[in-house]
Amino acid sequence: MEAPKDEDIRVSTDEKYPRASHDTNDENNISLITRPKVPIWRITISLVLLFLNYFLAQYDKFVLSYFQDEVISSLRLSSTSYGLLSGYATGIVYALLALPTAFVADYTSARVWVLTVAAIWWSLCAIFQGLSHNFWQILLARIGMGVGQAPVEALSVSLISDLMGKEYVFFGASVLYVGVYIGEAVSGQIAVAFARTGTPWNTALIAIGIVGIVVALFVRLVVREPKRQISLVIANSLDHQGPASATIPSRLVVARKDILSTFRYLARMRSFWLLALSAAFRQLGGNVFGYYMPSYLSNLFSSETSLLSRYGIIVGVVGSVTVLTGGLLTSIFWNRTKLLPLYLTAIGGMISSVFVLLMLFSRNVAGGNEAQGVKVLYGTMSIAYLTAELWLGAINSLIALLLPPRTKTFGLAVWSLVQVLIYSSGPEIIGLSLRTTEPSSSAYIEKTRIALAVIIPIGYWFAGIGFLLAVPLVKMDLAGRFMEGKLSWSRRKGGFVAGGCVLVALVVSLFIVSIYYKA
Repeated sequence: MEAPKDEDIRVSTDEKYPRASHDTNDENNISLITRPKVPIWRITISLVLLFLNYFLAQYDKFVLSYFQDEVISSLRLSSTSYGLLSGYATGIVYALLALPTAFVADYTSARVWVLTVAAIWWSLCAIFQGLSHNFWQILLARIGMGVGQAPVEALSVSLISDLMGKEYVFFGASVLYVGVYIGEAVSGQIAVAFARTGTPWNTALIAIGIVGIVVALFVRLVVREPKRQISLVIANSLDHQGPASATIPSRLVVARKDILSTFRYLARMRSFWLLALSAAFRQLGGNVFGYYMPSYLSNLFSSETSLLSRYGIIVGVVGSVTVLTGGLLTSIFWNRTKLLPLYLTAIGGMISSVFVLLMLFSRNVAGGNEAQGVKVLYGTMSIAYLTAELWLGAINSLIALLLPPRTKTFGLAVWSLVQVLIYSSGPEIIGLSLRTTEPSSSAYIEKTRIALAVIIPIGYWFAGIGFLLAVPLVKMDLAGRFMEGKLSWSRRKGGFVAGGCVLVALVVSLFIVSIYYKA
């Protein structure tokens, strides 16, 4: 079943699932299009601004990572405190606020406005982080940062998915995620330059906050709210619909039904939750890699003064090229298969885990020779990024295109929430394991290596197996063959409640233990 080529489709928002209709009299309906007609120049400018905003929103993480020793010493932090700052300090707030802000953006069709306000807020919090003088000040600033960061990724991917045709969305989202790797590259150069000139680490945060405010204003002035594009499964999911409502409900009733219908949609999808858990484990490995690998390697090869600079260049160049390649390959093979992002993520991550281990033990592989060990490090690191980083733009675009158009930002926020709550546990666990160890000591280096050698491969392999198991489930979702029946729904709902309770218990336990040991 194909949607009309040249006319808008109306989607009722007061039903169990999105329902296609050509009735234009319902004020609660939204207009859907089969293919966006946005000029290429506007797409380009919008992508550049969304990329800059996303890059800057992630930058505080890079500062904590590359300036870990300086941050710990200047703020008199313990390893547990650092783990808290890089873990649930922002993760919990992100999780709490990602859903309501995403829903407001969808419900009001004001994605650009919400993104602008969020950008101004996180920019101010970045400045406050730079002005912090102790743990509690920077903790509060990072909590505020989490408030601003919460909707950025979901809003950006949602906007990109409606700016261009479906086959190009993967490459467009990959451009957005280049910000992750450019951030690493820039941070590496800044870390080396600041070390040589004696510039304090917090200068970078203050500068980023000021630039972020400027970019936020340009986002509001230049980026336009695009019409929603039909999803990959909307035509098939029409079979789930009942008759349209004969009355126009109040806004509160519509809002409530929108939330419930989105959760029902996600719950009845066969693949969504397995994909979300798999992505969370993949991000768990990547998160501890990003926060702890630069400082670990700089301590391991302490005489290599340019290591962080070259580390950043490798991440920036190889990571950027790889993530763009993943998006480009998905776009090129779009007409043959919609499943390429799953294979790229699964197989690439499992292969990469081997080279991550070689990175961690690069000096041992070279027989203790530091000069040879650095060569082993750079080579294995390049291959690790070349195989692992194909996935971000491709997989997130696939999720966006599987979701109901009306509430796709909300659905993406749910997708991100599950990941954040799981991957934020990584720094918390490592921080607790290092709480009695002196930073920069040989014991600290050894414990960090063991933690990274366990968490990263486990995360990559769990993710790989999960994505491969999800392949047949995604096929059924693409065909609109969602879970049906009260028994199936009851079982899945019970499973979601049990899983949610376990996840909440994990988060609360780690957070309380971290606060206890900090005190």
